[in-house]
Amino acid sequence: MVLLVAGIFLAALLTWIIPAGQYERRDDPVAGREVVVAGTYHRVDARHIGPFEAMVETPKGMIAAADVIFFVFLVGGAFAVVDRTGALRRAVDWLTQELQGRQSWIIPAVCAVFALGGALENLQEEIIAMVPVLLLLCRRMRYDPLTAVAMSLGAASVGSSFSPANPFQAVIAQKASQVPQFSGFGYRLVFLLLAVAFWTWGVQRHARLARTRADDRAAASDDAPEESVSTEATSVGRTAVILALVGVTFAVFISGVIFWKWDFPEDTAAFFIMGIAAGLIGKLGWNGTAEAFVEGFRSMTFAALLVGFSRAIYVVLDDGKVVDTLVLGLFSPLRHLPVALSAAGMMLGQTVLHFPVPSVSGQAVLTLPILAPLADLLKMSRQVAVLAYQYGAGLCELLTPTNAALMAILGAARVRYDDWLRFVWPLYLALAALGLLAVLLAVATGLR
Repeated sequence: MVLLVAGIFLAALLTWIIPAGQYERRDDPVAGREVVVAGTYHRVDARHIGPFEAMVETPKGMIAAADVIFFVFLVGGAFAVVDRTGALRRAVDWLTQELQGRQSWIIPAVCAVFALGGALENLQEEIIAMVPVLLLLCRRMRYDPLTAVAMSLGAASVGSSFSPANPFQAVIAQKASQVPQFSGFGYRLVFLLLAVAFWTWGVQRHARLARTRADDRAAASDDAPEESVSTEATSVGRTAVILALVGVTFAVFISGVIFWKWDFPEDTAAFFIMGIAAGLIGKLGWNGTAEAFVEGFRSMTFAALLVGFSRAIYVVLDDGKVVDTLVLGLFSPLRHLPVALSAAGMMLGQTVLHFPVPSVSGQAVLTLPILAPLADLLKMSRQVAVLAYQYGAGLCELLTPTNAALMAILGAARVRYDDWLRFVWPLYLALAALGLLAVLLAVATGLR
């Protein structure tokens, strides 16, 4: 919270330092959204954001992120109801018993599933719904909560950034750059497999160390507290029905996102219905179900607020009209560099820009219409510009406090941001080096 408030004030300070300016924009039917028009940057009247206005922008950020915030609240409430019935705990107990002696398969399997979700549909906020189950599984396996975040959001972010088919990164960037859709598929796939394998190794290494420390602490303490178990009695039959309901809800949710173009309101409604139905099937009654929802709301409050505070940073910069100036300043000097250095500079520029512009799809339509003509000028394949965007912006999803999904999931899992940074920083640097290698090889081979 302290970090995000400091970020809001820093963004306000930048509106006094960076000149205000904007590109013209037009609707692009190919990209399916509004894109900037290259070469149209012009100065506009400055709007300096003062300290009080910065605080005013904070609730504006919460309003702008309202769909995500209420998704966090209602999904958290729904899973609190499911947990109150005891169904989740029974399911995890069964899974851990079945995997006795094969625990080493858990992390690779979970990482593979979430990396696939990231690669296919930019899985991010949707993971919030799965945090309670992941935490239960990690507790049973004696892994720490950070492991739950790493093998879910972390794997999904790596899968998203290296994906050859992510509609919100690779596909939209190729459309904005007027590059054939899914071109370079095999090239990206090779680096995707390398990146996911490396990330999985990093998560396993951390989990083993965390488990050893937990075992040492347990051995040193004779009065370690027992994990609380739900006091609600739910029959085996009702447990099976509730778990089936959860599975069906996820199937409907995924189908809605992919086939019916659902957004957060529809997703939220599906989980809200699931929570009500689970409470009634589990014999909590109307009052018991409502109480469990309120308990879930309470537990998700901090995570939901973090979403609003992180969005406020972008709102301040956007209202101060300095985002486009940042784009111009980051990428204009690249035209004077050798081709390989320009490609590396594109990746670095995308990395820096992702802090104030935390939307990967928004960053694609903001930068690629500028970088694609620049690539032509430098006699560089436009595919290189797309790769530099993917690895620069996409990998930053692991780091940026302006990433609302990251902050919400860390908050829900009760993982401190500084602890997460200590874990992720070395892995991020290695993955960024892998991405840079992919970009430079694409320059050398003339990837199309």
